[in-house]
Amino acid sequence: MRAFSLQRLFAVLAKEFIQMRRDRLTAAMVLGIPVLQLMLFGFAINLNPKNLPTAVSVDDPGRFSRSILAALVNSSYFQIVGQTNSPKEARRLLDQGKVTFVVEIPANFTRDVVRGLQPSLVIEADATDPAAGSYALAAFTALATSALRDDLVGPLAARAQGPPPFQLVTHLLYNPESNTQYNIVPGLLAIILTMTMVLLTCLALTRERERGTYENLLAMPATPLEIMLGKIAPNILIGAIQSAVILLVARFVFAVPMLGSLALLGAALIVYIVALLAVGYAFSTIAENQLQAMQMTVFFLLPSILLSGFAFPFMGMPRWAQWLGEILPATHFLRIVRGILLKGIGLREIWPEVWPLLLFLSAVMTIAVMRFRRTLD
Repeated sequence: MRAFSLQRLFAVLAKEFIQMRRDRLTAAMVLGIPVLQLMLFGFAINLNPKNLPTAVSVDDPGRFSRSILAALVNSSYFQIVGQTNSPKEARRLLDQGKVTFVVEIPANFTRDVVRGLQPSLVIEADATDPAAGSYALAAFTALATSALRDDLVGPLAARAQGPPPFQLVTHLLYNPESNTQYNIVPGLLAIILTMTMVLLTCLALTRERERGTYENLLAMPATPLEIMLGKIAPNILIGAIQSAVILLVARFVFAVPMLGSLALLGAALIVYIVALLAVGYAFSTIAENQLQAMQMTVFFLLPSILLSGFAFPFMGMPRWAQWLGEILPATHFLRIVRGILLKGIGLREIWPEVWPLLLFLSAVMTIAVMRFRRTLD
């Protein structure tokens, strides 16, 4: 047995450092992932969302209604993005996911307050994500009460010191019991598919190179598009089986309601699965080896979990983080699956989320085809 040699040890160390220096993509990932985590957790994650989009339905133009609206505008929790006198129109915005809250001020609200009848002040909340608006709901009663305090003068002054001159009615729609499983379990469908589908194809070409079979692939009379589709197509079935298992568990184990069309959800699932498989294949055209492909998968998965609205309220993120989240397919599919299962919405309501998925799919497939290398070097 040879004696231990520092010279040989330093030679091996030198060789490894040279290899690390040449593998710039891996070095970038090693530094990039911690920086990404710090940036996302430090700046993008907020468990107390502010400026939540709110629609108001006002059937009474009196001074008390105007005071409540002014209080909402000045509040840090609510951002009025739509005003109507039709509760049905306001509810449609809630169904489409364009707003988190709808405030309804009924007809004769001012008259009934003056008469001491305690009229109803209705606030409807999208409870598909129970954590998103909990702080805002808790603040709404105090906000509305303080808004009317300056208007309760003269004969009404005594009511300013007592209980609110209205009856607050809160409706938690789509998830009235604020069951977090109804929010998390459908969301897991998007995240689990992201993990598995990207992983399945991210090694498609790097495995061929490392096994020495990439030359046989190049010798085939097939175009880059045909090769990509051939690599992706078999995995669509795997994604469909995986999705069916998740949905069955969600229904019969966690009792998640399924109010919408499963056929429509299935069509959206196919688009989402193909988009994720295309992402993995694009990674395999860029990576030099399987390790790099796996690192790219982690780099894609991390923002998909943190910026899509799965783990943290999407509306609570700063604007720049929401812009990044809108690029990710998981963000749009989360809205689709929660909307179909919990709200029972149709194609008209989910189309604003479907076309970004189709656009993302087209862009990623184009990149993958253009990045396909026709040579071994």
